[in-house]
Amino acid sequence: MLTVIMECRDQEAELAQTLSVLVAGAVEGLVSDVVVLDHGSKDGSSDVADAAGCRFHLHWDLAEIVRGARGEWLLLLEPGARPQSGWVEEIAEYMALNRLPARFSPSVSYRLPLLKRIFRAVPPLEPGFLISKSQVLAAAKPGLSLAELAKGQKTRRLASELIPSWVARSLR
Repeated sequence: MLTVIMECRDQEAELAQTLSVLVAGAVEGLVSDVVVLDHGSKDGSSDVADAAGCRFHLHWDLAEIVRGARGEWLLLLEPGARPQSGWVEEIAEYMALNRLPARFSPSVSYRLPLLKRIFRAVPPLEPGFLISKSQVLAAAKPGLSLAELAKGQKTRRLASELIPSWVARSLR
C-alpha cells in the first residue's frame, strides 16, 4: 500500500489536478491514503482535500505524519504533478521488488526549452519521490520538509512519466 503526501500553499487548482489522477491508484488498491500538509493556504485547498477524503494538516511534524501513514511506501508529490498512464502497475511492482527510493521519468511531452533545462536546478520533488516509510522514519528530523527529505537522495528512475507541477502553474 502507498501513502501520497503533498505540501501546499494556495494551490487549490493544482491540488485538485493531482488528486484526480490519484483516483486510479485508489481504485486499484494501491493508494491507501493521501495527506496534505498546508502552509497557511487562504484559498480552498482544505475544501478540495476534504472533498477527496484526504487528511489535511495545518501544523505537523513529519515523523508523526509518517508514523500515521497507512502505506509502507510514501509517494511525495508537488501539487499539480500528474503521473502518466502505467504508473499504478509500475509502482506496485517496484515496491514489491525494490528497497531504494525512486523518481518518475520526466515527461517527454512537457519539457522546458533546452537552455532552461541546462541552467535550471531541478527542485527535489519535481520528478516525485517514492521512498519506504522506514527510510523516512530513519531520516526524519523536527522541521524537515518533504523537499529537504528528497534532496540529494540516490534513486532509481521509473519508466513511468510525470507531468511536473510547473505545467499546471503555467496554466493559471
